[in-house]
Amino acid sequence: MAGVVLVTAVMVTAASFAQNVPVPKPAPKGRDGAQAGGGGPAVTGATQTPPNPIIPDPRRNVPSSIFQTFDDKQKAQAAKVSAYLSSLSTLAGNFVQVGPDGSKTQGDFYIQKPGKVRFEYDPPSPIDIIADGSSVVVRDRKLATQDVYPLSQTPLRFLLSDRIDLMKDTNVVNVTADDLFISVTIEEKQALVGTSRLLLMIGAKDGQLKQWTVTDPQGYDTTIAVYNLDAGKKLDPNMFKIDFTNYGPAPG
Repeated sequence: MAGVVLVTAVMVTAASFAQNVPVPKPAPKGRDGAQAGGGGPAVTGATQTPPNPIIPDPRRNVPSSIFQTFDDKQKAQAAKVSAYLSSLSTLAGNFVQVGPDGSKTQGDFYIQKPGKVRFEYDPPSPIDIIADGSSVVVRDRKLATQDVYPLSQTPLRFLLSDRIDLMKDTNVVNVTADDLFISVTIEEKQALVGTSRLLLMIGAKDGQLKQWTVTDPQGYDTTIAVYNLDAGKKLDPNMFKIDFTNYGPAPG
């Protein structure tokens, strides 16, 4: 099953590595300019402490139909999410990940669009996830191994697209909004793998990314909540380079 999860959703793969890792105790590292400030969208979030991810109801039944229709309000909400994602060129911050078994891990993430991301998990987890624009690797620093997958086969690409119109470029199956979040669910069907979903949640008041949940074809959820976001941080391009020489393929 792990292989299917890896191909379908790299974030779920990281969870499978981390399921037996205890919750990290150290507080997340601070960010330059991470406190909320006025005058622009570069920084969001008024807290330096990890959020409690909102775990979707496992009994939820998301409509799935090629004839799915949305009213004007839902279309406007999806357009707002699309405009926000398209406005980002870089994004850095901290994350809390909840795996399918409820285990928690934390770390730092860095996004440089298009197509590049790095997730660094706090010790004792040895995992890094790196996308260089075309490939994604799940790296185990302790074992010096890594698995490589096409970026096109992971839901990460929707977050990493230079510009995106969710209604036109993805298969949106649900759009909801309340006082706290605008939520957009994207569904993908792959003949050899099955159906996976990506649930994006954007703050209703500040319009900033709050969390996402990947549901693999077996129905297992992995949720990542992000905070201390900085959309103006200058990132080193080298952090998105994949090392194919010092890390070999995973055993077996």
